[in-house]
Amino acid sequence: MNSAIVTHVDLSTRGRWISVPALRWGETNLVLKGRWLKVATVHDENWIEGELTDVDGCVRALQRTRFSGARADILTFAQRLPALEPRFSYLAESESVAAVSLPSYDTWWKGLPQGTRKNVRRAAKRGVRISLEPLSDKLVHDIVEVNNDSPTRQGIPFHHYGKTAEQVRRDQSTHLDHSEFICAYDRDELIGFLKMVYCPAFGTLLQLLTKSCRQEARPANALLARAVQRCDERGLSYLVYGKYRYGNQPDTSLMEFKERNGFREFFVPRYYIPLTAKGKLALRGGFHRDTASLLPVWATGLGRRLRAQWHRVQGRRSAYFGQ
Repeated sequence: MNSAIVTHVDLSTRGRWISVPALRWGETNLVLKGRWLKVATVHDENWIEGELTDVDGCVRALQRTRFSGARADILTFAQRLPALEPRFSYLAESESVAAVSLPSYDTWWKGLPQGTRKNVRRAAKRGVRISLEPLSDKLVHDIVEVNNDSPTRQGIPFHHYGKTAEQVRRDQSTHLDHSEFICAYDRDELIGFLKMVYCPAFGTLLQLLTKSCRQEARPANALLARAVQRCDERGLSYLVYGKYRYGNQPDTSLMEFKERNGFREFFVPRYYIPLTAKGKLALRGGFHRDTASLLPVWATGLGRRLRAQWHRVQGRRSAYFGQ
């Protein structure tokens, strides 16, 4: 039988680590998110090996528990691949997941567009070497250089730009007991890496990062090919790469990149359980969703373009004034 223990966990937000109150339930930590509406979520839900157990008991424990004076209004958790059909009777909404389904590596490879297969071969022809590496002082130093390749990524400031080796080591030290680093080298230069976390049925990418100045070598395609191969070697059914679509966002370049590399959209149930009267009202009005998901697709796309343009202007200003 699970017991509830109030504790603290460290979590990373916008590239910074903070300590927050948590409820330990079995092998799972639950943390509160939100200001007006307090939502209890599973800490590191995408990366932990287990899932939330004894949900009814967890609900009762949350209703009795306060986090630094606050009480959770809603509990949310999601099923994970390969469980696509709802297992519980709670309110559930579909959550988008980007994943490669793995009958085998060969099946994935044969299903790729010709251009993607060409990019993987091009990486090898241009001398890109893929290897599995432990988290060592050398790898930390190399990741610092990859982080500092560009102050922006996908049109927004990159939170890991300018971090020290000590900060990078802390960032990369999570889930080391069930993860590994797949690295792309050009001779001795690290030009890209991904961190793969292994769960019972799937591998999931915690981070994929390459040097913008070395894109012609196609390290990202080579890294993903090795990641698929590693999942196949371990007998896993899926390789997961975050969400396929975030909220109601329009098609993006990242979405296109995932599709070209064999990722498809799957839908898993995400449950929402009200714990207070406020939680019940919020669920009834749809206020448990983030603001972006409430906007029409055209408005979300316009907002993304304006944000990217703003950051480009700010970047040019900083460069001009030497800031």
